[in-house]
Amino acid sequence: MGALVIGIFFMIIGWVVSNRLKSKFHEYSQIQLTKNLTGAEIARLMLADHGIQDVKVISVEGQLTDHYNPMDKTVNLSNDVYHGRNASATAVAAHECGHAVQHATAYSFLKLRSAMVPVQNVSGKVINFMMMIMMFGAFTAQSFLPWQTALLIIIACYAVFALFALITLPVEFDASKRALAWVDSRGIVTRQEHDMAKDALKWAAMTYVVAAIGAVTTLLYYVMLFLGANRDD
Repeated sequence: MGALVIGIFFMIIGWVVSNRLKSKFHEYSQIQLTKNLTGAEIARLMLADHGIQDVKVISVEGQLTDHYNPMDKTVNLSNDVYHGRNASATAVAAHECGHAVQHATAYSFLKLRSAMVPVQNVSGKVINFMMMIMMFGAFTAQSFLPWQTALLIIIACYAVFALFALITLPVEFDASKRALAWVDSRGIVTRQEHDMAKDALKWAAMTYVVAAIGAVTTLLYYVMLFLGANRDD
């Protein structure tokens, strides 16, 4: 029940932050960039300025679906960002290219996060299995999986989730820092446009902060359960 309450609480916080993010992106997308460059043009220019020639900039469906894929070396921009000529499109395009620059320069936290992806995926499958056991086999699970052992498995999974979420923070903050520094040095944005781009990226980063706090809080909850179970014994 405690984990459910924590999950619902951070789901609500995440929803509030996500709506704020969408509101900011919509607001800043109404203001055309002085340089009149599309997100795709900005992305290609930033990649070229960093000597990156093996990364493609492509358009993908959806809203806020923008991401950098290190596997096939593509900067994937949503249609609004790809064709947009505004502060929001500028911020997102430059941010995703910031990840490409991290990849090209072997940024340590990006390498660590990429290495953790398989472990994260396995942990997700394990935790889903454990939750099914706890929900549907609560009365029979004790016979082959003691409660304390189940808690240790859950703790191990959430430790992976928490570590992954924490490692993601410097990756995202650094990509935004690189993006803002480049658009300034290149003269892509005015002072006002810089502030709008920075604000948009701040709210995007907040989604990762909420996810990290939620993961750590859930981990601590299960650790407390485990310690309480040991004291009861």
